[in-house]
Amino acid sequence: MIKKLLFAVATMVAAMSFAFAQVDVNKADAAALDSVKGIGPKTSQAILAERTKGGAFKDWADFKTRVKGVGEKNAVKLSAAGLQVSGKSLDGAPMNAAATAKSAAKTSAKPAAAKGAQAAKM
Repeated sequence: MIKKLLFAVATMVAAMSFAFAQVDVNKADAAALDSVKGIGPKTSQAILAERTKGGAFKDWADFKTRVKGVGEKNAVKLSAAGLQVSGKSLDGAPMNAAATAKSAAKTSAKPAAAKGAQAAKM
């Protein structure tokens, strides 16, 4: 019983350590864009220049059309790395490891906590 509870707590701690910040392309500065894996100084400057020239990006299709060098494959990689357009990840992009670990930690913690509560009642 205690081992299961400790396992649940350890899983939650591990999931929190993998967390990373999401970066919205319409709000980020050059440093924030550079922090996304797959975006370097040249791409971040292209994104900022296009955002200044044409306004905020409406969606991922608009982003891919307006930013040179960002196609479907690159968009999927950037979305998986934490880039968002108008607060949304790209549809069809794989979930990142942190989100998967968090959801696994939540589901494993709930049964362990429920069992602990039941054992305390007895």
